[in-house]
Amino acid sequence: MLYPVLTDSRLLIDLSGVWDFKLDDNGEGFDERWYDGPLEGAMTMPVPASYNDIKEGVDFREHYGWVFYQTTFRIPAAALKGQRVLLRCDAVTHHAIVFLNGQEIAQHRGGFLPFETEIGDALVKGDNLLTIAVDNRIDYTTLPVGGESDMLAGVGPVSGGKAARKRNHPNFDFFNYAGIIRPVRIYTTPKDYIRDIALVTDIPGVEGIPEGQTAEASVSYELDTVGSGDAKVEVYDREGGLVASSEGTKGTLVIKDAHLWEPAKPVADHAHNKSVPEKAYLYRVVARFGEDVYELPYGLRTVKVDGTSFLINGKPFYFKGYGKHEDSFPNGRGQNLALWVKDLNLMRWQGANSFRTSHYPYSEDMLRLCDEEGIVVIDETPGVGINFDFGGGANFNGQRCSTFDPEHGVKTFEHHKEVIRDEIARDRNHACVVMWSIANEPDAHSDGAYEYFKPLFDLARQLDPQKRPCTMISVQSGATPGPDVDVSAKLSDVICLNRYYGWYSQGGDLEAAETALRAELDRWEKTGKPVMFTEYGADTVMGLHDTTPVMFTEEYQVEYYRMYSRVFDEYAFVMGEQVWNFADFATSQGIVRVQGNKKGVFTRDRRPKLAAYFLRERWLTIPNFGYKR
Repeated sequence: MLYPVLTDSRLLIDLSGVWDFKLDDNGEGFDERWYDGPLEGAMTMPVPASYNDIKEGVDFREHYGWVFYQTTFRIPAAALKGQRVLLRCDAVTHHAIVFLNGQEIAQHRGGFLPFETEIGDALVKGDNLLTIAVDNRIDYTTLPVGGESDMLAGVGPVSGGKAARKRNHPNFDFFNYAGIIRPVRIYTTPKDYIRDIALVTDIPGVEGIPEGQTAEASVSYELDTVGSGDAKVEVYDREGGLVASSEGTKGTLVIKDAHLWEPAKPVADHAHNKSVPEKAYLYRVVARFGEDVYELPYGLRTVKVDGTSFLINGKPFYFKGYGKHEDSFPNGRGQNLALWVKDLNLMRWQGANSFRTSHYPYSEDMLRLCDEEGIVVIDETPGVGINFDFGGGANFNGQRCSTFDPEHGVKTFEHHKEVIRDEIARDRNHACVVMWSIANEPDAHSDGAYEYFKPLFDLARQLDPQKRPCTMISVQSGATPGPDVDVSAKLSDVICLNRYYGWYSQGGDLEAAETALRAELDRWEKTGKPVMFTEYGADTVMGLHDTTPVMFTEEYQVEYYRMYSRVFDEYAFVMGEQVWNFADFATSQGIVRVQGNKKGVFTRDRRPKLAAYFLRERWLTIPNFGYKR
């Protein structure tokens, strides 16, 4: 699905702003047809944003079920002549039903990917009434997965009494923010139009090109068009000069003296404690079909796994960075452009070059920003919680069963295929995206795991024209985790490990934690595949100090990362480190969470803990390429 842009042939209207809003506490909104007219007793609500922290009180914070959003808009009559008119929602968490002037026009399940529908036949002159009903409930069929109790039930989450209110039970450790979390837009195209574009870069001999020199690159393209018309694709450089063109809906563009897209260099001015900004190189691709024109930024680069190396443009890349969340106050998981720019600036200040979109696809605007800033991204589906072993399992109340039990297990398989299709269709042209993560910490060791995940890996590899590597993020489980029990050893191109030796196991004993970590790495080495750590961390309360590093202090977090860093450096097949987490983030309430998860290297409002300086000193000395050559 193409990102909506304003061009010579396409109009774009952003409906972001303050909408009317109403909680449907009693589930009566559909019976009373709230969508037929203005909402009675409505309050204000910003769009885009999660609604949970915008208004005060548990009714908002812990709402369960439907809410209704509403606004009005007008479209100039001149814009409708000979045009298709579409309504596009970038993300609505988790189930949306859309009404225009009282008529249902769309439904969508899944909270982190866009959907759109044509609305021309439903428009009226003057004000058009747009109502979007949003359901935040999660269960065994949704991604992320919800259960009958919270993931950390075994360690004391908040529980209700006899008259407990209905509430969601996440089988994941982040808050279930909900609402219209990304922009709602209207755009137009001609009747004959470009529906999609697929681009694939090839750079012959890229392995031998010296740093700083240009190359010859070819870009294979394919336009998915509707209707009739002549097709043409052009490529322009940063200065606006035409560097390649080709006619037809399918062809190859040859770019001589091409500038390659590469990760941002960790350039730092230690004397003034600042980093020097440097943009990645992006070309502008312009596609024409009949009267329709579409433009997108595009970076020329290749990715490949070779032995135990991860190659970007033929060079062994070392991942330095984070797992993150789209999480801020009071936006929740809502769009926050200022914060995203700040986050990437902090990463570059530290010498970080990458992050994972844990645990769902992030906003397209964030990926476009990473394209421009040169930040490498592991793009993850919302496949989190597909594991009934967490905290006693998502079956709870003593009713244990296998994650993939045909009758009582997860019912997410078909939806998981849908989100893989939609995510790859949305993100496949981003240079920053170098790997697909199929799931986070799934049950990868139980009966049925291989049969569940093998078709999903096959689907991702089939759909991606660039054939990026695929992975799934391995959870620390069992007495001896490793390739003998984890199906990711067979399925993943890169082994990605979430490990908490020194926290959830061997807590407070970093010597024992180091022994266990080394023992597991010795087992993974036998696979012959590259290994990277996508999570490792310790909860740390900012301002909590001790002369002896003990758990929850800033000193313990530093010593924890110091130990892991020492181990990583001694294993040549470890080709990346992404700590957990970039910043503190909100979770469900519970006795192991003090207003959220405190594993951040930064606080939720982006103040650095001591570990931020330790990682900065380390990462600024590690080059992006050839670290373990």
